[in-house]
Amino acid sequence: MKILVVGGAGYIGSHMVVRLLQAAAEVTTLDNLSAGYRDSVLGGNFIEGDLADIALLNKIFKENDFDAVMHFASFIEVGESIVSPAKYYNNNVTNTQNLLDVMVKYGVLNFIFSSTAAIFGEPQYVPIDEKHPMQPINPYGRTKLIVEQMLTDYDLAYGLKSVALRYFNAAGADPETRIGERHIPESHLIPLILQAASGRRDSISIFGLDYETPDGTCIRDYIHICDLCEAHLLAIKALQSSNKSAAYNLGNGNGFSVKEVIDTAIKVTGRDILVETAVRRVGDPARLVADATLARKELNWVPAFSSLDTIIKHSWLWEEKLGALSS
Repeated sequence: MKILVVGGAGYIGSHMVVRLLQAAAEVTTLDNLSAGYRDSVLGGNFIEGDLADIALLNKIFKENDFDAVMHFASFIEVGESIVSPAKYYNNNVTNTQNLLDVMVKYGVLNFIFSSTAAIFGEPQYVPIDEKHPMQPINPYGRTKLIVEQMLTDYDLAYGLKSVALRYFNAAGADPETRIGERHIPESHLIPLILQAASGRRDSISIFGLDYETPDGTCIRDYIHICDLCEAHLLAIKALQSSNKSAAYNLGNGNGFSVKEVIDTAIKVTGRDILVETAVRRVGDPARLVADATLARKELNWVPAFSSLDTIIKHSWLWEEKLGALSS
């Protein structure tokens, strides 16, 4: 397979490149390095560039005969999307359309889209399956839903087949500690907790202790980055064999509370972690858990790293490496 991975220098994209290389795919990565790192791309061909550059896209597709394109090039910060919606609509929607138009032009009609549970908005029931109403409550979620709707229209009009993978909380790191999570600023719970454990952060805050959950803290569904990438690889194979577009929710189906994640991190790291309590954040649902039954059934997807201990262990090995590099 010849695969173009856009956003392949970022957290999820870089792990996907590794998995594709393991599967003997011929990989080209396109990334503008606004949020990714060149040294996270561990093989294949690398092109530094932006999806806004239509001339570059034409050049890339003219010179390569891709079998499929995988998209990981969206901006992902909910809070930022609220204060800077133009940034999100320009990149997540307009730039994605640029890519789709060039794909259609050159007859590359297999597309894997990194979507999100944010398209569903406030959950009406949990776990969340594919039939759940889609009512995003922030620009980030809306941009992702717009692209999913665009993909439906491009399938009907141009025969572009796609799989949208809506995941909940990507976590963990490469088990061999070659790559991992490096967001600046970091906003994800597990790396924030581990930064507090390593001393790169003073403490971790719990935003609200009065949710309707067993321990009063929010519950989230964490999926190991390697399991996520395996689902993407299976999605490519399914798309090529069935020639049918689809969408799947991806998660472990098990929710863990903020307190449970902190307690597990203390156990895995053997470190004390200073925990502070803060007020609730607007828009934080009590529980977000995926129903991934459809992906398991149709993609034959079986997560290999569903244990929270394992997810945090791999993240901790990466955090220790980052700490050593920064010291």
